[in-house]
Amino acid sequence: MTADEISERYQIPLKVLKKYEEWGLCRAVKMTMDEWRYDNQDLEHLSLIMALHDMGFTSLEVEVYMKLLLAGDSTKWERMKMLNEKRSQALDEIHLKERQLERMDYLRNEIRNNK
Repeated sequence: MTADEISERYQIPLKVLKKYEEWGLCRAVKMTMDEWRYDNQDLEHLSLIMALHDMGFTSLEVEVYMKLLLAGDSTKWERMKMLNEKRSQALDEIHLKERQLERMDYLRNEIRNNK
């Protein structure tokens, strides 16, 4: 698939694909007829990049994670550390939202009871 085809089919902006190429993450990408051609492994990497962004990873964190992934199994603990840190941050945000909801519910209950 070409970059244009991937961009259109998977709704991935071309600038994201260009960044992916700049990071050197497209080892399997081949140049044919003056166009980059992506294979299934590249599509898997793109999917992971988008998932990492959805999880709240910054572009720099995504780049670091992907380079670690491409470096092989010897980096699995570093990648696990990154995931654990993001998970911890997400849990902190969830707990904050839970406390906010409890306070809102308390105030709502107070209003109802003071009729």
